[in-house]
Amino acid sequence: MTNNLTQLAMLQNDIRLRYDTLSKRLKQVARYILDNSNSIAIDTIVIISQQAQVPPSTLIRFAHAFGFKGFNEMKQVFRQYLMEEKNNYHERVYLYRQTNTEGISPENPNEILNVFTMVNSQALQQLTKQINPEQLNQAIQILNKAENIYIIGLRRSFSIAFYLVYALRHLERRAFLIDGIGGMFNEQLSTVSHKDTVIAISYSPYAHETVEIVQLGAKNGIQQIAITDSQVSPLAAFSNVCFVVREAQVNGFRSQIASMCLAQTLAVSLAVNIKYV
Repeated sequence: MTNNLTQLAMLQNDIRLRYDTLSKRLKQVARYILDNSNSIAIDTIVIISQQAQVPPSTLIRFAHAFGFKGFNEMKQVFRQYLMEEKNNYHERVYLYRQTNTEGISPENPNEILNVFTMVNSQALQQLTKQINPEQLNQAIQILNKAENIYIIGLRRSFSIAFYLVYALRHLERRAFLIDGIGGMFNEQLSTVSHKDTVIAISYSPYAHETVEIVQLGAKNGIQQIAITDSQVSPLAAFSNVCFVVREAQVNGFRSQIASMCLAQTLAVSLAVNIKYV
């Protein structure tokens, strides 16, 4: 498993390093591969090309660009790691059946509940593998030192942002929601100093207001923590700590369970460690 993990990590790192040099189509493939390693291992080339919104020939070109004879050879890197990671036979069977779990009948609420429960459970189980413990510690240190904590999360990210403000204020921390009311995003951010921290939350398609906030924050030297859904998210490049969260998705309906779990983790961890400030 160590060899397969090393090979996969080297490939993913190579993709990240070369991302900006790729063509528009190859960038689509790169992003999909970085964000959906399990799907790459399991799905057919036809399904992957549909999900990445590129023709199958583009997948082959992408594989060639990274030194593989074909896309199936690249898939084996993901497949071998995934299969060795899943020691439990039932988990392996589930992975192969995963693509068939979204046949939801709108007339059957209980089936909808069952499917959402299943995919959200899996997302939570994956969360601990996706989050680097060093990143968590670094984020808590940043939040501990901050005089004020400003949080922005728009549209579907709003509930996570609002919860963080709620939780942090219950910890008697000075937490403020950047909501841009009246279009005053820049004015709200102008009150942030180098002693403060910004938490930015956004998922694809990324709210341009949030992206502009983190760009401006980085320009002003403000410590920033991002919660997003991709290693190549526009928030990642401008953040001191970037948490990439893979949410469950069923028939286009994306959950927020994993992100909320991370938000609770940050709040409770800060409460536990606040005595060390």
